[in-house]
Amino acid sequence: MSELKKVLVVGATGKQGGAVVQALAKKGYKVRALTRNPSSKTAIGLHNSGVEIAVGDTTHPDSLENAIRGVDVVFAMTTPFHNDHENEISQGINMVDAAKAGGISHLIFSSVASADKRTGIPHFETKYKVEQHIAESGIPHTVIGPVAFMENFIQPFAIPNLAKGKIARGLPASRTVQLIALEDIGSFAAFVIERRESFLGKRIDIAGDELTGDQAAAILSKVIGKPIKYEAFPPDNLMAQNPDLAIMLKWQEKNNYTADIQGLRKDYPEVRWHTFEEWARAVDWKTLLAPQQI
Repeated sequence: MSELKKVLVVGATGKQGGAVVQALAKKGYKVRALTRNPSSKTAIGLHNSGVEIAVGDTTHPDSLENAIRGVDVVFAMTTPFHNDHENEISQGINMVDAAKAGGISHLIFSSVASADKRTGIPHFETKYKVEQHIAESGIPHTVIGPVAFMENFIQPFAIPNLAKGKIARGLPASRTVQLIALEDIGSFAAFVIERRESFLGKRIDIAGDELTGDQAAAILSKVIGKPIKYEAFPPDNLMAQNPDLAIMLKWQEKNNYTADIQGLRKDYPEVRWHTFEEWARAVDWKTLLAPQQI
């Protein structure tokens, strides 16, 4: 039962971890949020909403040991800071080792879809090395692999272009890409915790929709109420600034994620699994784009 479990959420002050916190809170779980900065606006907001705050850093194992003490489940994720991939691996290993030492009953690790397919994408490979460490540790676990986030369309770097009526991406307009809403990642993670026995030892890629750049532009044109066009640029344009992203886009030119969208909808109807249009209609575009209007 959810009321008997306390869940530590790593990355709780970020977008993905925050979605997990919200989903768990709705189901009545006791949530502890790991943060390096308890004075941040997001951490204070979590505390005011009834979430327990644990001060810790994934690069410092001692702080993780304290944060995990007394929890039943850990939701973990890793993020490379400044493309420091070795640091990301060590963060993941620290979390796994601390969770095992703490005797938790279930570790949910949010990796990335296709990380287990030898893509050669740096941040995919680092996450897969963490997955391998999890498997070798023997800790009861589940790995979820989200595809690209729908929220990438409203990242700060994307808003100015949207305000000017365009989506600029390093993929051909006809290239199909799988997408997922952050809310669905949170809901699925909560569902996995709730149905622990059914998910132990499994790795599941998750997505809610699949569409081309042109299709995404057409949907946003309809939802926002102004023409939006898709503009592609060569991935190599990003190589100097963000080689990891450039390598990922070059992989996506020839490959797609392979999450079983229809199977997910059939097997786990408890998760909403937003389509891109459903997600877009929930966005406050008027507020989001207003400051950018000229």
